[in-house]
Amino acid sequence: ALHVNDENLGSTKNFERAISLCTGDIVFLSDQDDVWFPTKLEKFTAVFEQSKNVGMVFSDAELVGENLELLGHRLWEFSFTPKYRQRAKRGKIFEVLLKKNVVTGATMAFRTNFREVFSPIPTAIPNTIHDAWIALVIAANTDVSFLEECSIFYRQHADQQLGIDWKYKQKIQEMTRRERYAESIGFQQKEQERLNKFAEIIKSYPQFRIKSAELSIDELTRSFMEEGNQMIQHYEARKNLPREKLKRISPIIKELTTGRYNRFSKGFISPVKDLFENW
Repeated sequence: ALHVNDENLGSTKNFERAISLCTGDIVFLSDQDDVWFPTKLEKFTAVFEQSKNVGMVFSDAELVGENLELLGHRLWEFSFTPKYRQRAKRGKIFEVLLKKNVVTGATMAFRTNFREVFSPIPTAIPNTIHDAWIALVIAANTDVSFLEECSIFYRQHADQQLGIDWKYKQKIQEMTRRERYAESIGFQQKEQERLNKFAEIIKSYPQFRIKSAELSIDELTRSFMEEGNQMIQHYEARKNLPREKLKRISPIIKELTTGRYNRFSKGFISPVKDLFENW
């Protein structure tokens, strides 16, 4: 059935409204411009049937252009990298999702009974829309599984609300050094705002009480925020290095002593690059 809203609700509340109207046991989210693989329903349903404890399933996606031309990249290359997949396999999917969203709505499905658990979906959290919230709440209350294969062609075009910036490496090469670090700092600052907002919400939402009993979510959030602050300081230090190479030696050594080159850059390669690179 086609339901038309009386007014523009925005994407998150529109998804919330659509989910509220679903009548089946499992809800599959779908964007209007993506294409499902023929086996998607079968493979996702099989995972749900294997365990009643699985509340949500998500997968990778093949990135394609406006006319479904293959772009030679997959979604998880940019979002759910091997480091995060390994953490998820060790039972730390909630921690992964709290730190960053790795679930794209068009690749997810969940049991309908969790609709009451994650609703209403908040709209005031920076860098967060419906899929991130749904995934985090479900992960706080039950098991989450993922398929390490693609289930859709994920179309990339200029007009979509959110997508994967698969040309990012090309773009940053065209930026100045200061522009690159300024962009990274700006993104991380928004992530700090997101984590701070989550810390407030988690305290007041009963949906997180079970997970709070298992983990010290406050402590976990604080550790992520401290890591983010350290990352920002590292990017600031690298961004503000002087043009004259001899004058770079002291601030590079100072930054080396913090250990942040190893944590947030490429170890010893990065300070060497900082010292000898021309800009």
